[in-house]
Amino acid sequence: MTRENGWIIDGTDVEIGTEPEGPPLVDGPFARARQALINYDFSDPTIVTAHFDPAVPLAGRNMLLEIKVLGLRFLCGVRVHSVRDEQEHGTSLFAFRYDTLQGHMERGFEWFLLTKDHLTGGVHFRIEAHWQMGNFPSWWSQLGFRLIGERFREVWRRRAPERLRRLTRQQVTAPVAKPDHLAHRGDERPQRTGPVP
Repeated sequence: MTRENGWIIDGTDVEIGTEPEGPPLVDGPFARARQALINYDFSDPTIVTAHFDPAVPLAGRNMLLEIKVLGLRFLCGVRVHSVRDEQEHGTSLFAFRYDTLQGHMERGFEWFLLTKDHLTGGVHFRIEAHWQMGNFPSWWSQLGFRLIGERFREVWRRRAPERLRRLTRQQVTAPVAKPDHLAHRGDERPQRTGPVP
């Protein structure tokens, strides 16, 4: 999936907060951003809302992304392929990757990576996507994506770290969805994926 083989590789890398030196705090910016990634709340819901079963573990989770462009809505499936949660060489990392499923308007995968540097305390959020044009329901929707799709991708990528930065300043509260209900995410309030203790 290289540029030489016709794949588009793009993304962003932004510092979203700082903590004291050392491993992440139990309820600090890294922990809150981690929960927002699991919930898919970093996504601007005016562009992409995620629908999923919060009872299913993140690894292997299927999500239906509702992509909204100029009043049109496209439903595109993805599956979480990999989850990383590790500490090494003075850095904490939490990340997940999802792959597009058949019928998605794009083909490829996207990584969402959260890191904390234990020496500086800096918390970074990075998005890395490898994609190509996928399937569209009509020729005019494909043409529309070619004309304005990249603009919406750029706006979404710019807003994601801004939203995540805001979410790191709020306390994680209620569960992401009622028991036995689907989650419809893109919320401005960080919430747990599990039941209330």
